[in-house]
Amino acid sequence: MCLAVPGRVAEVREDETALVDFSGVRKEVSLALVDGVEVDEYVLVHVGYALQRIDPEEAERTLALFAEMEQLQGG
Repeated sequence: MCLAVPGRVAEVREDETALVDFSGVRKEVSLALVDGVEVDEYVLVHVGYALQRIDPEEAERTLALFAEMEQLQGG
């Protein structure tokens, strides 16, 4: 099963990478597959690569579902 996760871009770096915030956890992500990403945009990330920009409302809905799943599992 493949899972891509939405994250908010916190910092764009000059080497085609970005620091992306996943609900408080920040990871370095490659921007090699998506041009022109800017700070505060949401991207869909899979195995360390941003695959595409996503609508902020869609990202928030997905993150809310993840939080709800975590609550249901007792996390």
